[in-house]
Amino acid sequence: MASAGHASEDGCIAAINVTPLVDITLVLLIIFMVAAPLIVSNPSIKVDLPKAATADETPRSPIALTLQPDAAKGYRLFANGKETDEARARTLISGMVGRDPQLQAIIAADRRIAYGDVMHVVDLVKSLGVSKFALDADQGP
Repeated sequence: MASAGHASEDGCIAAINVTPLVDITLVLLIIFMVAAPLIVSNPSIKVDLPKAATADETPRSPIALTLQPDAAKGYRLFANGKETDEARARTLISGMVGRDPQLQAIIAADRRIAYGDVMHVVDLVKSLGVSKFALDADQGP
């Protein structure tokens, strides 16, 4: 009587070798572990944030506005990583405030952006009903 894993009388192997399956699974696990931070990261908009000694980690928010310097217009506006203009930003924020009256916005502005332009975006956000907002900064001296 032949037991499982041994060759039977006709020469067929009746066991399944799982070693290659385990090897492939471990390789895929390593690939996903290395690739996960690249996939999860936010769309990258290069902004030289001002430094603040008391800056905390920026919390996640449904609306993230970014101001990037532009020689022609003064600044370019991005909403959640996509370039937009003020009219489309108003539409987006109004719709989000309609769904969530406690909406919080994060505003990140390059240090070269004029203070008046940053205040214009803050006024825009507040005029649309967003009562909670934060100005993003890098931690530093």
